[in-house]
Amino acid sequence: MARIGILTCSNAQDLGCSSASCLADFRKRRGAFADYPKNEPIDLVGIINCPGCPTLTGADKLLQRIKALTEFRVNAIHFTYCMKALCPFKEKYKAALEKEFQNIKIVIGTHQENITPEEYRERVKNLFNQPMKTMIDLILNRDK
Repeated sequence: MARIGILTCSNAQDLGCSSASCLADFRKRRGAFADYPKNEPIDLVGIINCPGCPTLTGADKLLQRIKALTEFRVNAIHFTYCMKALCPFKEKYKAALEKEFQNIKIVIGTHQENITPEEYRERVKNLFNQPMKTMIDLILNRDK
């Protein structure tokens, strides 16, 4: 039996991602989950989010979070599509996880990809850069 953990992107969660697409494709064995044998059960052990874009301790913080999943005998960790398309540190994180947890398969990807990573990045960038009203707008009566 495959025992799977999912690593999500903190920034994507801040934009309201609920991992619903990842979970749907997990249940339907689509996307990166299609690689698991159909005749073997797969079990979702847990979902954790990345500790955020790294500072000097970025990989160390991630290793501690992943350790929480390894205590429950995961044998695969999937980086979400958000991590795959957006994270400039995914290869660094993958290498750190593979070094620390040599018996755990690290997979970059979860759900089926419906748009290219380039288009996805551009659309996410647009979400992050929407004009935002602030308290200054309220004080100066520009909030309407």
